[in-house]
Amino acid sequence: MIQRFIELGEGYSDIYELIELANANQHRLQHMIALHTKIGNKDMTSLVVVLKPTDPGKFQALYICREGIPNPNMMSNKRFDLFTQTAESLGKQIIELSVKPSVIFNEKELYYQYLIGILRLNHYILPLQ
Repeated sequence: MIQRFIELGEGYSDIYELIELANANQHRLQHMIALHTKIGNKDMTSLVVVLKPTDPGKFQALYICREGIPNPNMMSNKRFDLFTQTAESLGKQIIELSVKPSVIFNEKELYYQYLIGILRLNHYILPLQ
């Protein structure tokens, strides 16, 4: 099983692409996730759409808008509201987790491996096979 984050951007206009991916792939949509973190003195959130693995191929895509949205628990914002409305319309609850910021990792790939580990440990994605 290959599980890979596909970064769309930081959540400005690319949030619309993330929402469209969720809508267009309703049959494969597994989870919608908000990853909260603190970068310096800013509380930020990454939004993630997790699709079920492909069959055949066993590839699981995790689409992410990384750390570009203000944490909605600190300050409400329209972009998170759109994500929430999409989750509700698709019958999904947003999973919220607190994670370390990507800036403390030397490479983005290490950050994504860290996130995959957290998602596996919490049984949101399948374990390494």
